[in-house]
Amino acid sequence: MPLFETESLVLKSYNLAEADRIVVFFTRDHGVIRGVAKGARRLKSRFGSSLEPFSRIQLEFFQKEERELVSIQQVDLLRSSFDFASSPEFLQTFSYLADLLTAVVPPHDPNEKLYRMLNACIEAADAGASLPSLRFYFELWLLKLGGYLPNWNICDICKRELDGDETVDVQADFHLICANCRRSRNRQVLTGSHREIFLAAQRLGPVDFSEFVERRADEVTEMSGIFKRIISNVIGREVASEKSFAVNF
Repeated sequence: MPLFETESLVLKSYNLAEADRIVVFFTRDHGVIRGVAKGARRLKSRFGSSLEPFSRIQLEFFQKEERELVSIQQVDLLRSSFDFASSPEFLQTFSYLADLLTAVVPPHDPNEKLYRMLNACIEAADAGASLPSLRFYFELWLLKLGGYLPNWNICDICKRELDGDETVDVQADFHLICANCRRSRNRQVLTGSHREIFLAAQRLGPVDFSEFVERRADEVTEMSGIFKRIISNVIGREVASEKSFAVNF
């Protein structure tokens, strides 16, 4: 039974029996894993506060090939999220992001870029970045890194590269078509301003992006709605609103 060591983010946890917890991690080297932390609910647990949601840790675990749950051996706290995770809005937002992540990313499927992106979003929240902008940022990059985001740089029909300021239609398959190829008015359109936000999210870090869209909340919300519909198609169910997540851990 091999021993693994990896940097990890704590996503969520559940009670197991009287003294244990099942903890869901997003690891740098092994993707999403679930493990049993024996004795984690005891008052003098050896894990202490290291398994608080959205903390960054160094994790050691054993894994048997025939078992989905790993056995957590050692946890060293690298960054605590306790102070800012006491905010209900923070917990709702990042519980929502954790739900998206575990729904889209298969277990034990490493994705270091996605790991670094989620970690950057947590650090950005700690630095004061707006939570709606971080939700949008995460949704976009989750789709992009997973290969689910259509090419929004070209018209899907004529294949022409779209100008930065032109208004385009969003089709039922979420591809874009230009005004010249439009056959009927679609309910959903993206303006040049929408696409400017879309492109900015791909070249800026989460803190700078939050500043970029500081006065463009309505456009961010509109595009986030499109991303939620794409994610719903990917996972086969409606995406739960971040407001639906409980904040008592």
